[in-house]
Amino acid sequence: MPHTNDAGLELIKSAEGLRLRAYPDPGTGGDPWTIAYGHTASVHPGEVCSPEQATEWLRNDVAAAEHAVATLVTVQLTANQFSALVSFAYNVGTGNFASSTLLHCVNEKAFANAALQFGRWVYAGGAAMPGLVTRRAQEAKLFATPG
Repeated sequence: MPHTNDAGLELIKSAEGLRLRAYPDPGTGGDPWTIAYGHTASVHPGEVCSPEQATEWLRNDVAAAEHAVATLVTVQLTANQFSALVSFAYNVGTGNFASSTLLHCVNEKAFANAALQFGRWVYAGGAAMPGLVTRRAQEAKLFATPG
């Protein structure tokens, strides 16, 4: 199975940021609670973690997104395309990725249209979130970068 390249991991780390104390979802003000580099599994208010635990969760969580991308994408990808899709799936969830027009475009080899699809996923709680706008632009750029 392919793995996320360094550019993809740095994108995820930069976009998520390292937070050692659990915080509420900015779109809902509550669930899902998040900690570390965007880890949401079984996170509760008040939870704290170490930097080492944050890195371990990131490895595990990225592996789940890598598996989803490797399983759901039926065409050959570059390392950058794969890594951009992993970042996207990591952030929106593998279920949302599985049902996305983005995935459909990728599997149709409509890569230019796929790159445009990232920008549709910038909303949380009905409002465009600046952090998501930035992240999606970075993902689209990585997706379109040869390599």
